[in-house]
Amino acid sequence: MQNFSISPIEILKSACRHKGLIWTMIRRDIAGRYRGSSLGLLWSLFNPILMLVIYTFVFSEVFKARWSTEGESKEQFALMLFAGLIFFNLFSECISRAPNLILGNVNYVKKVVFPLEVLPWITLGAALFHFFISLLVWLAACLFLTGKLHLTTLLLPFVMLPLLLITLGLTWLLASLGVFLRDVAQIVGVIISVMMFISPIFYPVSALPEAYRGILQANPLTPTIEGARKIMYLGEMPDWHQLGMLSLLSLIICWLGFAWFQKTRKGFADVL
Repeated sequence: MQNFSISPIEILKSACRHKGLIWTMIRRDIAGRYRGSSLGLLWSLFNPILMLVIYTFVFSEVFKARWSTEGESKEQFALMLFAGLIFFNLFSECISRAPNLILGNVNYVKKVVFPLEVLPWITLGAALFHFFISLLVWLAACLFLTGKLHLTTLLLPFVMLPLLLITLGLTWLLASLGVFLRDVAQIVGVIISVMMFISPIFYPVSALPEAYRGILQANPLTPTIEGARKIMYLGEMPDWHQLGMLSLLSLIICWLGFAWFQKTRKGFADVL
């Protein structure tokens, strides 16, 4: 029986070895999602704009939510809200698809020799495409509403790195668990819904009482969302020490998820 490496170096080696396949399948995934629709890829632009308008109206007009005690315009609230929402959407798209990654590609398991470990990379790549579309919408809105963009926005890849690593690790883990435990998809759906409201998307961390802030800080989305707002909207430098520690922890989580996937993949064919 074939042995699959669980070395952390194998994560990058496998991605580099199969980069052509990953890129091709990312494009197929994106194209397949909009195949047959009249607007095609324009839906990827229309959806974030629509969500931005709806969420802003509901929370700023209906619920009269404010980002801080200081008076701010609805436009400022919209930018802060959307800056958090695009990161949540990136995370939730990958995690919600993870439990069915192997179940939805049974032919790759049984009929052909296929590097199953690249499937989370493909999922992340497709999610990043939609993320960048939403990011362009945010940047255009920020420039239009405030008249400026901060150079610190260029540091966004560093702020995003911990979240991307955690997302990859959890995707490998859930893809494996989804094969053996079919209830995982339903459980993940519930958790994603809960995480939307325990993430600082519609409110800042400071809005919560001290006793509950620990729950928010344990959320892997919190440091990325808060850090992204800091560099994108406020034009401040990230906390490099915190970012370094988070990246190290995220790398460990990523490797653990990968190692679990590699250790359990031998049993996929038997179960499927």
